[in-house]
Amino acid sequence: MERSNLLSQIEQLEREIYEKKKQLSNLRQSVPEQQVRNYEFELTGNKKVSLFDLFGDKNELFVVHNMGKSCSYCTMWADGFNGIYHHLIDQASFVVASPDAPEVQENFAAERKWRFPMISVKESLFTKELGFQKGKSMLPGVSTFRKDDQGLIYLHAQAPFGPGDDYCVTWSLFDLLPSGAKDVEVKNKILTDSDFQLTNNIAIGVTNYEDAIQFYKTIFGMKVEKTIENETMLSMSGVNFFIEKGDSNNVFFEFAVGNIDSAKCVLLENGCKITMEYNEKSLMITDPFGMRFHLFES
Repeated sequence: MERSNLLSQIEQLEREIYEKKKQLSNLRQSVPEQQVRNYEFELTGNKKVSLFDLFGDKNELFVVHNMGKSCSYCTMWADGFNGIYHHLIDQASFVVASPDAPEVQENFAAERKWRFPMISVKESLFTKELGFQKGKSMLPGVSTFRKDDQGLIYLHAQAPFGPGDDYCVTWSLFDLLPSGAKDVEVKNKILTDSDFQLTNNIAIGVTNYEDAIQFYKTIFGMKVEKTIENETMLSMSGVNFFIEKGDSNNVFFEFAVGNIDSAKCVLLENGCKITMEYNEKSLMITDPFGMRFHLFES
């Protein structure tokens, strides 16, 4: 068949798909809303957050149902949302839910430099009652919610995730390659020339704790995320800053590695010193040139 005829067929099919997508969107919008209860979720430090809390100052909310760290496909979807997160939260609040423990989520998000908040549904019926869990199997997708003036929460719309859907741009791009998307193998590993993956966490030890927090809030416009004893977490442009009360002023970066034993050997052989050992997978280190950092096994 001639190239011009094939291109004509492609254009016609693209128009038909576009019209079908508009029909699908209209159908989803026409499904009656369903009131849901105010579920509770886990955060780090044994803290809890409710579904209502997740709305923040918005009346609409995205909740992405992610299968967790072990699923490389869900990780790729989340990587994509990270890039458009600032656009999404202009319209509605956005959160990613997974069955991983909060501490696992926190480390994994830092390693991949995810900017969006995460909640653990490990001990919650939320995912099952929303239809994204069958038995012990988690299913990926997204649910949207709205809240009213009385504080009631309504499930508005839902969509499943899968290769070729509209929620992960990579598949359509893979399809344009001569090799196509059929044999694509998605990996969790971030491609880098180094075994050390810089996270988006920076700790700042300060002697004047209260004034430091006020400075970073008012001068730089950092947002306070949470406060525990002698430590406040602020965020800005996808970077987390942990302001810690200490005896001296210091800045600490953070690296994630696949194998902490081999990384530790390399560092010690090259003049680094371990300044604190939280456990066998988590160390504080200083290098010969003055940089201090946290090292953990991802």
